[in-house]
Amino acid sequence: MESKIEVLSTVKIQNSPDLYKVVDVLNRTLKDRDLMFGLALDQENKEKAIFTIYRT
Repeated sequence: MESKIEVLSTVKIQNSPDLYKVVDVLNRTLKDRDLMFGLALDQENKEKAIFTIYRT
């Protein structure tokens, strides 16, 4: 069985120490709706984070 993950939206935002908590609660709350959320540090600017919404 092949699992396809679709990127719905990506945005670059100001990084914050508690930002991962928002992503965690979104993942826990909306996983039953086939949504997944990701957070990555921007490689070019460490003060920015990249927030991505996926459909699984």
